[in-house]
Amino acid sequence: MRLPRSFYERDVLDVAPELIGKMIFRKSADGLSGYLITEVEAYRGTEDQASHARFGKTKRNAVMFESGGLLYVYFIYGMYWMVNIVTGRAEQPQAVLIRGLKETDGPGRVARLLAVDRSFYGESLAVSDRIWIEDHQVVLPVIQKPRFGISYAGEPWKSMPWRYIMVPLPRNS
Repeated sequence: MRLPRSFYERDVLDVAPELIGKMIFRKSADGLSGYLITEVEAYRGTEDQASHARFGKTKRNAVMFESGGLLYVYFIYGMYWMVNIVTGRAEQPQAVLIRGLKETDGPGRVARLLAVDRSFYGESLAVSDRIWIEDHQVVLPVIQKPRFGISYAGEPWKSMPWRYIMVPLPRNS
């Protein structure tokens, strides 16, 4: 069952951990593929010094200021697309970066596997026929860790335990 827009229109710290164990689906000319979400990272508002919203609304981050359920896609290092899900209510910029899927780790690899590019900026997960997330009915243990690669944000932001990671099941399960 596709997650409704209301799922995303909540605080990022509620949405992010609940995305672990959900399935993200991508429909393309090659067919339909589904992937288990295993790692995400939360960015919360203009006060979060690691968030793109910290400098206010810009052309790049404008979608973060919309209501939850939209994709925030941006390009970094001249080589990687990043896939983020906008959460919360309009004018409360929040987003969840997808850092890992069962098939791959690293946000650049996630975007490559999903074949997501700039054309997905602002796409609604609630109605898109190209990309969406479904409830997988699997509840797995989740651990929290500090976010990755944001030393520039300083304390307390770089130490916020806003990275959520699925705990792998033992192989004999």
